[in-house]
Amino acid sequence: MQDVAARLQETRTSIARAARDFGRKPDSVTLIAVSKTKPAEMIVPVLEAGQIDFGENYVQEAKAKWPALRERFPQARLHMIGPLQSNKAREAVALFDAIHSLDRESLARELAREIERAGRAPQLIVQVNTGAEPQKGGVLPQEADAFLALCRSRYGLTIAGLMCIPPAEEPPSPHFALLAKIAARNGLGILSMGMSADYEAAIQLGATHVRVGSAIFGARG
Repeated sequence: MQDVAARLQETRTSIARAARDFGRKPDSVTLIAVSKTKPAEMIVPVLEAGQIDFGENYVQEAKAKWPALRERFPQARLHMIGPLQSNKAREAVALFDAIHSLDRESLARELAREIERAGRAPQLIVQVNTGAEPQKGGVLPQEADAFLALCRSRYGLTIAGLMCIPPAEEPPSPHFALLAKIAARNGLGILSMGMSADYEAAIQLGATHVRVGSAIFGARG
């Protein structure tokens, strides 16, 4: 296993450099270390190196790993970055500090119900399917304004920002620019965009949160 702590530091340095190159403060970009599929023993060195924010794709996997890790590292913040089933809303509200994949009314309804029941409100981020890819979650760009209004007015949800995953075969920058435009006209401050291969382009276009997995933890598996 390669030294994940060293990879983490390299990633932090690269993010800080990109931010400065584009006239931004390094601390304006939050690094989310994507720990999905990674065992707890691989995550511990990253926590020990001071990383706070982590991303997981599945509620069940996160439930299996993170309660014990959080006992040791209570400062850790957990981000749900994968598709979220409506019937997992209760567990997600209890476990995650931020949910980046709000993308349909049924999920908004369940999240609103669970937030009220639990008295705990994770940061909510709406996923936008900027490439209109049928296999991906996310509201379509032309429907984003109406969906944000629905979340706010009908369900009383506080939406913090937007997330996107550009199509793998297309240049990412137009998708990042589109997301930034939607966020700006809706008064949203968080832009969750950019992954290991394209976070510098995302930072150039205003990303506040970048989701980096393989550059820290190595190839998937």
